[in-house]
Amino acid sequence: MKFVTPQPTTKAPADWFTGDVWFDVICAGQEPSRMRANMVRFSPGAHTAWHRHAVGQTLHVVEGIALIGTRDGTVFEAHPGETVTCPPDEEHWHGATPDRFMQHLAMWEGTGDDRPETTWLEKVTDESYGGVRTRSH
Repeated sequence: MKFVTPQPTTKAPADWFTGDVWFDVICAGQEPSRMRANMVRFSPGAHTAWHRHAVGQTLHVVEGIALIGTRDGTVFEAHPGETVTCPPDEEHWHGATPDRFMQHLAMWEGTGDDRPETTWLEKVTDESYGGVRTRSH
């Protein structure tokens, strides 16, 4: 058993996010584990760029309302205590509503080979971010 020394909170890179976002690395997956987990805090209106994860991603909403967008234009709302899974290689974005902070636990796995865990794409347009929201599951 080992207690992990926490890393300092990091401001997320502007190339991958719109608005102010900070994250704390919880687990960086020391071999043989490929598990990754970050606690991510979004300021109102902040969100990721489009991206995909080679092995998928799981988001567990801790505070606020998370918006999760898909390429077909759907913007899902996820509330505290809800968990959303994104399948491998599905292009998506996620972030806070315009009027509230949002915090989620982001979990994903490394690939175990030379493929990137996450592929970052273009920024989300205002039109995509402001799309009609759904609570359908």
